[in-house]
Amino acid sequence: MPQERLDFASDNTAGMTPEALAAMAEANTGHAASYGEDAWTARAADGFRDLFGCACEVFFVFNGTAANSLALAALCQSYQAVVVGETSHAETDECGAPEFFSNGSKLLPVRTEAGRLIPAALREAVERRSDIHYPRPRAVSLSNSTELGTIYAPDDLAALTRMAHDLGLRVHCDGARFANAVAGLDVAPAVLAQQAGIDVLCFGGTKNGIGLGEAVIFFDRNLARDFDYRCKQAGQLASKMRLLAAPWAAALASGSWLSNARHANTCAQRLATRLQRLPGVRLLQPCQANAVFVDLPQPAHDRLAAAGWCYYRFIGGSARFMTSWATTDAAVDELAAAVAAAL
Repeated sequence: MPQERLDFASDNTAGMTPEALAAMAEANTGHAASYGEDAWTARAADGFRDLFGCACEVFFVFNGTAANSLALAALCQSYQAVVVGETSHAETDECGAPEFFSNGSKLLPVRTEAGRLIPAALREAVERRSDIHYPRPRAVSLSNSTELGTIYAPDDLAALTRMAHDLGLRVHCDGARFANAVAGLDVAPAVLAQQAGIDVLCFGGTKNGIGLGEAVIFFDRNLARDFDYRCKQAGQLASKMRLLAAPWAAALASGSWLSNARHANTCAQRLATRLQRLPGVRLLQPCQANAVFVDLPQPAHDRLAAAGWCYYRFIGGSARFMTSWATTDAAVDELAAAVAAAL
């Protein structure tokens, strides 16, 4: 059997960047205060405040499921609901964690276009019913970049959040690939965050070379009240918080969080360009971040699998190829050649 190629299965398959690993090793030297009372956590939190230019509240948790689920729990009571996209991670890949940590808040999935929430669908979900027998919508969760590799244009995002606030909803952003969205649009992070009306952002680091540790950032500081207790109760308060925060502090100080995302996006665009040239290959979504979705005939899938290439068959059976900070031009070209041969 050929050795399995994991290069394009997910941006989770890449390890930590050398910078992140070095920062963690530095923080591992000697002794430091526990539970976030250390210098690295303070630097990382201040780094986010500088990045967004505001006095936001910052918390670090181990992974994206916890970040999204605890953030949504902070926005909703158990009898309330969260409007989510039908392809959202909260709806399809969190194993019921948002409902669990909110003690039962119901997710209301709505249709999307290219992974992006549609204002009309959001309004319909909120205004569908108002009787006491139906959970009252209290929040909306969007992903940027989306699960289909697309990005919200700033004006469209602001219009969506404005509608949400007018409808009485708080706005959560699943930013597992927020860095890729910022890099894809080449805008200041605040343009896709508090300036766009986002109340709480889960800024992902795992998929961007940090290794582990996501940042939950509250731009509405009132919503962060007692969030540290939620983290503790959920097993997300790291006793050695400096090991989660140190890579973030380094990435924010150097700007590598953005350069890593730019590299991943560029590799995805290189792959999309090469695949589009092949007869029989159809690009299913615009390549705006670090994901490439294509439609391939089944025999091509079989030949790629036999050759050891590993990637996900995604929504509707399409092939999803993900790039990361560690993807190389050579690997992109090798995959494109393999697809051509498989066809």
